Amino acid sequence: MAPPSPPDRWEPYPADAPPGVRLMVRRRILSPELRNYRDVVVALPPSYDAGNDRYPVVYMQDGQNLFDPATSYAGHWRLLDTLADLGARGVEAIVVGIANAGRHRLYEYSPFRDPHRGGGGGDRYLAFTAETLKPMIDTGFRTLAERRHTAIAGSSMGGLISLYALYRYADVFGSAAALSPSVWFARRAILPYIARHADLAVGRLYLDIGLDEPSGAVSDARALRDLLLETGLILGRDLDYVEDEAGAHNEETWGRRVSRALPFVLGRGDESSDPLPG
Repeated sequence: MAPPSPPDRWEPYPADAPPGVRLMVRRRILSPELRNYRDVVVALPPSYDAGNDRYPVVYMQDGQNLFDPATSYAGHWRLLDTLADLGARGVEAIVVGIANAGRHRLYEYSPFRDPHRGGGGGDRYLAFTAETLKPMIDTGFRTLAERRHTAIAGSSMGGLISLYALYRYADVFGSAAALSPSVWFARRAILPYIARHADLAVGRLYLDIGLDEPSGAVSDARALRDLLLETGLILGRDLDYVEDEAGAHNEETWGRRVSRALPFVLGRGDESSDPLPG
């Protein structure tokens, strides 16, 4: 049986996918907020074409590295295999991979300006994600558009902007996954920011770090974990914190850990308690 016709201006993405997982792409989407363009790839869950159900949505950074080794610049998450495996276990979502802006990546993923590295375009990037892209996704696909069904995720600088989004756009995103987030950026400005905005109705947060990463990154992640607990998040209910003994700061590691992160941000706590895959 042939798949349904793609929604307006979306087309099949030319990459191999596991049975049941379908990729769609829309190229050169204009961001009025950033005055640039980018490709966006959408992964539809295995049951999407079998009925008329609506699905939660996860917006993910560094879209080039998620689905297709041909576009990855620093390793490959193998996210399609993860989505197929989770789908077989009944954990399904629409995943939106937002391509980064290349040499402007750090600017877009940094919510604060660093005196040495620059940056500071995070608010504009999140305005694009929440105010331009999200309505496009909700119109083109069968989504559950409410905050509690909308998550955001990323790693490194993508993890930092995803963490910030949970507070900055608390009315849009109900959960976030921050894999090895760059807490260090702008002299750890994210820590006092969270402390100042602890009264927001923040939802579920997955946070992790690899113990094979620099010691400063590990101590930063632990400081962030402790702050989140101080602000009222409850471990196991609102917060899932993972220290990966074999984890390094790379795409392969994050691709392995996302199999735990996604169920947690989607509200499947039973799945998030599973051990990390080897």
